[in-house]
Amino acid sequence: MKVVVQRAKDAQVTVEGDVVGKIKTGVMVLVGITHDDTETDAEYLAEKIAHLRIFEDESGKMNYSLLDIEGEVLSVSQFTLYGDCRKGRRPNYMNAAKPDYANKLYEMFNQKLKEKGLHVETGTFGAMMDVQFTNDGPVTLIIESK
Repeated sequence: MKVVVQRAKDAQVTVEGDVVGKIKTGVMVLVGITHDDTETDAEYLAEKIAHLRIFEDESGKMNYSLLDIEGEVLSVSQFTLYGDCRKGRRPNYMNAAKPDYANKLYEMFNQKLKEKGLHVETGTFGAMMDVQFTNDGPVTLIIESK
């Protein structure tokens, strides 16, 4: 699994004009899943995201985690994270997991975040989504489970 974690002041995802997920302070997480990802990968990334110290303390140092600040998560599935752009001009998405498998693991990942005590909002798997957020910092990290 591969995620892009972006610290956010706010975030929301809209599908066909309807807001389907919305958060205040927390992280915007784009989630990519490949063929050989498992529940272990989902657990690893949920644990990592919950405890990443990317929020500032009173001294301005990044010492606080999502759990420390009671932050929220907006999780959006993003198969294009596994796009291979090395050849030609059109990305190859062969490394992205098939939709049925990816959706199952995506739901599992979101559940694991919730089990850690985080409030999680999501987009709609497989839908064309409009995502808006205010990147705070900006702070953006790419984390892979492998």
